Amino acid sequence: MTLSRKEFFRQGIFSLGDTLLKATGILQQPAAGAEDDAVELPHGDQPMVAVPRNERCLAKNCGCFSCVEKCEQQAIVVVMGEGIRIDATRCNGCGSCLYVCPVTPKAITLRVRAELSSGE
Repeated sequence: MTLSRKEFFRQGIFSLGDTLLKATGILQQPAAGAEDDAVELPHGDQPMVAVPRNERCLAKNCGCFSCVEKCEQQAIVVVMGEGIRIDATRCNGCGSCLYVCPVTPKAITLRVRAELSSGE
């Protein structure tokens, strides 16, 4: 397995940050009043879809591509000045984009696909 220099440093920085957060206990403490910001995990057999929250997204201004690079379905595109767009027809609801999102609260949430279609 070969890694590019960029990917090697990226993985090292993410690993260091994750270790520091775990050591200080930040990941175990729920945010106060973050009921709407809770990470929604897939439940049961219900199909899920990712939904962007561009007001929190770093891609809007600085060019964060974490979720775009992680999405194997290529369902996410970055629109500079806006954030990200997720193609619901391509999204399989795996949640990999949610887990690599570097901001807190997350700029992506998972919703049950049926709830999304009934709300439109």
